[in-house]
Amino acid sequence: QVQVVESGGGLVQAGGSLRLSCTASGRASGPYAMGWFRQTPGKSREFVARITKSGVTTVYADSVRGRFTISRVNAQNTIYLQMNTLKPEDTADYYCAAGEGGASTFIATFWGQGTQVTVSS
Repeated sequence: QVQVVESGGGLVQAGGSLRLSCTASGRASGPYAMGWFRQTPGKSREFVARITKSGVTTVYADSVRGRFTISRVNAQNTIYLQMNTLKPEDTADYYCAAGEGGASTFIATFWGQGTQVTVSS
């Protein structure tokens, strides 16, 4: 059974930084493609960033490109989201997802419970 667990959320002032971590466990046949999404009350979950199995390709939403960096260590099922220059509009519950995909696609199959990020102005 696959489990996805996020950590690292919290409260930060605008302009500050946070790093989120996520680990997907339970797979014996190699790494997942993984990604981050976020959601605020009353809105749909939106894509933030994703990374391929090898870690070679990363993709970002326009709203975070240049401020957020997604990474993984040696094709393992642990990823990070370094969030810099945070804005109040980045406030959301952040969800990690694991699944399949390559450079141009990502199918999220397994989801974590989410970690809350609050950016104060």
